[in-house]
Amino acid sequence: MAAAAQAPAALSAEQAKAVLAEVIKAFGAPENAQRMEEARDNACNDMGKMLQFLLPVATQIQQDVIKAYGFSNDGEGVLKFARLIKSYESQDPEIASMAGKLKAMFLPPMTLPPHGAGTGGVAAS
Repeated sequence: MAAAAQAPAALSAEQAKAVLAEVIKAFGAPENAQRMEEARDNACNDMGKMLQFLLPVATQIQQDVIKAYGFSNDGEGVLKFARLIKSYESQDPEIASMAGKLKAMFLPPMTLPPHGAGTGGVAAS
């Protein structure tokens, strides 16, 4: 059981759901939404720039929330939180849905280039 040597925040599924809800709420806070929007603008839909500008802001927002639950206040803490959430996704559809919503806040949607099978150009009505 060497893995338990540094096991911060052993959260139950319900606790994990509450923390996840709080993280999602933090992304919606006006100052954080503005920081994310500025990072998105700087990235210009370039995946490399997304990693450079958007990911650090998203990581910081998550750190600010999860440090209160025993996770380290660094990138490693965010990774541990992400792994914990991932471990509950298959057991709890609500956690899976919330995790998807969180990822959508800072990962760009993966879209195919418009030269695909003709379904790319959907007209707005």
